[in-house]
Amino acid sequence: MPIEIRNPAAPDQIVASYNEMPMDALDDCVGQARQAQVDWAKKPQPERGALVARYVDALEARTEDIALSITREMGKPMAEARGEVGKAIGEARACIGRASAPIGEVFPSQIPGTVAYSTRRPRGVILGINPWNFPFSTPMRKAIPGLIYGNAILLKPASLTPGAIALMAEIATGILPAKLVQAVIGGGALGHALTEHKGVDAVSFTGSVDVGKRVAIAAAEHLAEVSLELGGKNPAIVNDASDLDAALDQIMASAFAVCGQRCTAVSRVIVHRALEADVVAGLTRRANTMEPMDGTAEGAKIGPLSSAQQLEDVDGFVARARSEGATVAAGGHMLDTPSGGYFYAPTILSGVTRDMEVARDEVFGPVLSVIAYDTVDEAMSIANDIAFGLSSCLYSERTDVVERFVAESESGMIHVNAGSFPENHLPFVGVKNSAMGVGGSNGPSTIQFYTTEHTVYRRAKV
Repeated sequence: MPIEIRNPAAPDQIVASYNEMPMDALDDCVGQARQAQVDWAKKPQPERGALVARYVDALEARTEDIALSITREMGKPMAEARGEVGKAIGEARACIGRASAPIGEVFPSQIPGTVAYSTRRPRGVILGINPWNFPFSTPMRKAIPGLIYGNAILLKPASLTPGAIALMAEIATGILPAKLVQAVIGGGALGHALTEHKGVDAVSFTGSVDVGKRVAIAAAEHLAEVSLELGGKNPAIVNDASDLDAALDQIMASAFAVCGQRCTAVSRVIVHRALEADVVAGLTRRANTMEPMDGTAEGAKIGPLSSAQQLEDVDGFVARARSEGATVAAGGHMLDTPSGGYFYAPTILSGVTRDMEVARDEVFGPVLSVIAYDTVDEAMSIANDIAFGLSSCLYSERTDVVERFVAESESGMIHVNAGSFPENHLPFVGVKNSAMGVGGSNGPSTIQFYTTEHTVYRRAKV
């Protein structure tokens, strides 16, 4: 049965249609992936890296097609969609650079005449379950290291945004072996069935905590390795800044990129009380200049939310924050447009306290809460007193505050005097309810997830 995809900026427009994989095709899908993987794993890793480099070049040549698919299906402006493609290509090339890196270690043996060393082998068939907010860069983070390390890749897109993964599978044809990269399009039931499939050796999931837990439980039934990249409730502490305007510009970009629908989005500004009024005024002024519009429109800076459900969820968070005593300094309402798109006004909430729902739960929308503090002890306590631990930012030029923040921040990625944007070649990691499993989602440590380790004890003769 075809899945029809609608434009979130104009929901009456059907922008694409895709065939859903039937359940009775899963065995063949996984079996074909296994056959392709066996031959692929026999190629030397540098040779695999060279073939993957050709694949990445071909993907880059289709940047406009991929970016337009992203914008039409999930709404982000074309500039952001092109940026997503560009960043994914950059991360892929950083990963390709590791294709010739060592994959083991030599150890001194306790036994004379014995050479002892470790090596690594491909894990096998990898299932990548992907979110709708980054329809291309997230599956690329799963596919590229998986391929380089000798695996086959099954990529399941979110039901809202299959286009980028469909293009990834199409472009692989003729460059990589048949069935090595497959798009597996369908709903949650399909993803659950694949996670439970005994032919799947590992599952890389990006999405919500609740679904991530279900993925981990299903995969555990056949002891498949699991890597989960989940949510965030990311703070930016503003303690002191010689250039407050520059700090606020970075915070706004970190909060409202992709309409706030990033797991690394800054959603809490924890500000010293002496700076609170200036920070609220500066954020409010900037938010009031932001005009959500169709992502394909010339000059679009912020697009719609991804779905009607997301729009209702965000509006519900703001309404409950109001009822708990927060003040809406900017935005705080849906936008009525002729297209009926899922637009929400960029929102600044002031007077937020640490115990409010909006200060503790992931909103995943264009909402930024401001929480005041009096001491560094209090700031660190507020920042860490949540279930998530993905990304955190500090704005301060005091060495003692910076060193304490780096040592005590309960997050996988720690930014000092910088926004919450990761670099192409570095580990993308979280702690607490933001992640589970080995290897993270990017960087050299991904080898731990995509391969198994083996120790060899070798002697010339008995």
